Amino acid sequence: MMDKFKKLSFLYKPYVLGVLTIGYIVGELGHYLIGVTSKQTARELIYGDISCQLNSTSFKLSELPVQCSEVETEEECMLVEKDGIPYCEWNYNGLGIDYQVLAGPSFIAVFTVMGVILGIAADKYNRVRMLFVCTLIFSIAIILQGAVKEYWQMVVLRMVMALGEAGCNPLATGIMSDIFDEGKRALVMAIFNWGIYGGYGIAFPVGRYITQSNLFGLSWRICYYGAGVLGLILAILTGVTLKEPKRLTIGEESSGQDEKISIWQVLKQPRIILLIIASSIRHCGGMTFAYNCDLYYTSYFPDVDLGWWLFVVTVGIGSIGIVVGGVVSDKIVAKMGVRSRVAVLAISQLIAAPFAFGSVYFEPLWAMITLGISYFFAEMWFGIVFACLVEIVPMGVRSTTVGIFLFVMNNVGGNLPILVDPVAKAIGYRESISIFYAGFYLISTLLFFITIFWMEGPKKDASPPSPRRDSSPRDYGHDNNTFSTADETNLATLRANGHTNYGLRNENSRL
Repeated sequence: MMDKFKKLSFLYKPYVLGVLTIGYIVGELGHYLIGVTSKQTARELIYGDISCQLNSTSFKLSELPVQCSEVETEEECMLVEKDGIPYCEWNYNGLGIDYQVLAGPSFIAVFTVMGVILGIAADKYNRVRMLFVCTLIFSIAIILQGAVKEYWQMVVLRMVMALGEAGCNPLATGIMSDIFDEGKRALVMAIFNWGIYGGYGIAFPVGRYITQSNLFGLSWRICYYGAGVLGLILAILTGVTLKEPKRLTIGEESSGQDEKISIWQVLKQPRIILLIIASSIRHCGGMTFAYNCDLYYTSYFPDVDLGWWLFVVTVGIGSIGIVVGGVVSDKIVAKMGVRSRVAVLAISQLIAAPFAFGSVYFEPLWAMITLGISYFFAEMWFGIVFACLVEIVPMGVRSTTVGIFLFVMNNVGGNLPILVDPVAKAIGYRESISIFYAGFYLISTLLFFITIFWMEGPKKDASPPSPRRDSSPRDYGHDNNTFSTADETNLATLRANGHTNYGLRNENSRL
């Protein structure tokens, strides 16, 4: 019997990858479901804005004498009809400041802080047990979201869900780093982090079609129950079938230099500041679309079903984009210096921006086509920006710098979309989305281009100069001569995923 188990032992590693990846997908599904189910959720929990909306599948928008979205009062909304048949209703639309708080700040605030804390804990304690507890927490929180009766309960449960999900990436990353050898680590991390796109993309068909099916009369609630139960199963599999791997021993780093670089000396560099600001702005654009795209398209094209289109674009094209971005950055641009990396970063966002505008202003068919093109180029950014970051930060403070970088980026980029609502009330929802989504792509492009001038170009081939002592300033951004084998491994992992053992991320990114 034991011999049979030994023969099957080669399946353990892919099994671990499968359990961890599916668990991450479920966590992200719970994160983004609110963006797809918000209209139905708002009508039961009573939150957000009320507007005149199409309430008929018998007519196309082009056939209607008056568009429901143009009616501003309840009395007028009830009077709108075609051939004696009313086709508008005055009801909650799932939008408003309440929704923006629910989708963004309530989740992001807890997620970013706990991500740092759990990332540090992952280096000290049993990661499998911690991951079991984290998966259990976010799964129970997702199930309870399906049972809420009040808006505030949903806010609290999203915060609890964020607490559990914050541990998924740092804990899983540490586990996989120790069971997969160096030659496979980058691929494994790429597969795992695809869970961001998997969960986000699956939320569209699950949130739309399962809600519409109204199974057992539970409407949107069944989506949360199903996702939460699947999470519980994965929590059990994690706790029962996975074992804590032996940690890889990494020797003391020896740089050959006595000088110690403080985190403050690194963070105050103009290129680091510019990179943080540009990345935060870009992240805001992605999160704005992630939290609003389904509500936007159902508001402007209520007679067109785009659920499967959005699934294909986000899961398929978004995933391809992030892989291609990593390949371009690692295989081609890396040989040309970090300045060229930033150039590719800026150019990819510049190409994506006009197509992002098209996805907002075009009719459904061309909106989906331009969205696909935009996603392909836009999603290159995450892997490249962190490849740039790790190359300009000294090894001794690299993890701390990346952790702070992600903390700022997620808090700024994840919370700025709350401004979509007040701006929408002032100038219109479409215009607000175009500013915070496509417009922020353009702003980040400009900032990335400015950052290029603060970066170094390709290094010239020359014999290394003899050591000298003078007063010339030291370039704190390059310490690559101090890399150990383990550091090269971690760098490859970061380039592929834009993640460190701190485990913080972005929705996003993918969005």
